[in-house]
Amino acid sequence: MSSAPPGSLLAVSDLHVSYSENRTIADRIAPDSEGDWLIVAGDIGELAADIDWTLRLLTERFARVVWAPGNHELWTHAKDPVRLRGVERYRHLVDLCRELGVATPEDPFPVWHGEGGPVTIAPLFVGYDYTFRPPGAHTKEAALERAYETGVVCTDEFMLHPDPYPTLEEWCAARVDYTEERLRSLDGAPTVLVNHWPTIREVTRPLYFPEFAQWCGTERTADWHRRFNAAAVVYGHLHIPRTSWHDGVRFEEVSLGYPREWRGRSRSRPLPHRILPEAREP
Repeated sequence: MSSAPPGSLLAVSDLHVSYSENRTIADRIAPDSEGDWLIVAGDIGELAADIDWTLRLLTERFARVVWAPGNHELWTHAKDPVRLRGVERYRHLVDLCRELGVATPEDPFPVWHGEGGPVTIAPLFVGYDYTFRPPGAHTKEAALERAYETGVVCTDEFMLHPDPYPTLEEWCAARVDYTEERLRSLDGAPTVLVNHWPTIREVTRPLYFPEFAQWCGTERTADWHRRFNAAAVVYGHLHIPRTSWHDGVRFEEVSLGYPREWRGRSRSRPLPHRILPEAREP
């Protein structure tokens, strides 16, 4: 499905395999060479069985798979027999990944030695804290009030639980502190930062509903692409696949998205998308 040369670092996110059309696409994802690595930047699906199926499939095909969780993986879904919430659910998914040999935000960061390397691939789990607020909303409460008034409310409000943290903001703060410490230990080595949620506010500007941005990241990561020597930043969540440049750093939104979204898109952007060596847009 991609046009990558041998030994490429590829990335995809937001496969949402609960949709049959998306599951078919996921089933077709394959490397172009034995040396290809695949980054999966979250939102494989909501059910633990679907996450297992997808990662098992991809690890059988790619030389290395690197995963960062999205909000959908962390939901406690009514149809999922796995009833874990919050941190316990995340740890359950990390254990699954380790069983399959998939690198997670809790493991030593793998180093890509192919073309464009050596580069440290840093899968992150940093969520959001409602600081990407719409214009004029100066508090979380005001931002949420506007969202409910307009009917643009993320399902996270009902299905994503921060247990044992009292709030999602506190879970996010703990993850930022933990992740920052790990990234500082790299001592300036070149990185590819991978987080499901955008690490900068700017990439959320194209959202049709600006109210949704509050569920899309935290201002605390705004300078990470500069501080941690990013060759590229890979993210998803927005379902707006594109390449953009900020402070001289390449940002890659690599999502598939829902069928109603991708059916209307141009097929010119390969899936999965090549991160290294750098892909040239047609």
